[in-house]
Amino acid sequence: MSIGYITHHHCQLHDMGSYHPEQPARLAAINDRLIATGLDMVLRQHDAQPAQREQLLAAHDSAYIDTVFRKSPEHGQVALDDDTSMNPFSLRAALLAAGAVSQGVDMVMSGELNQVFCGVRPPGHHAERDRAMGFCLFN
Repeated sequence: MSIGYITHHHCQLHDMGSYHPEQPARLAAINDRLIATGLDMVLRQHDAQPAQREQLLAAHDSAYIDTVFRKSPEHGQVALDDDTSMNPFSLRAALLAAGAVSQGVDMVMSGELNQVFCGVRPPGHHAERDRAMGFCLFN
């Protein structure tokens, strides 16, 4: 059985502040555990590729995607809702996170891998079609 692990170091740069529960340390903890258990040696590791606009449009409307790109800050942080904010690295990290999931699905559907785990952030599962929510930018 082949199991893939898709991640990207840039995902650790998305940081909503030390007060926030969704922390870059989450990925470091996953990587540490993979090494401690020896699983890092059996996983087929892949760098995440960024999602393309067409892929984002499968889950989000065009105006929302444009809003996220427009609000992406050059410095500091900007809030998208009460739980979700972006720093200058967040847009790239969110594109990599969404792209990793799409990449993983393609790899499983093609038979290249049996299973995939995407070690990425920000998460995406709470993002709605037209807004960020629950720490998530792109679903």
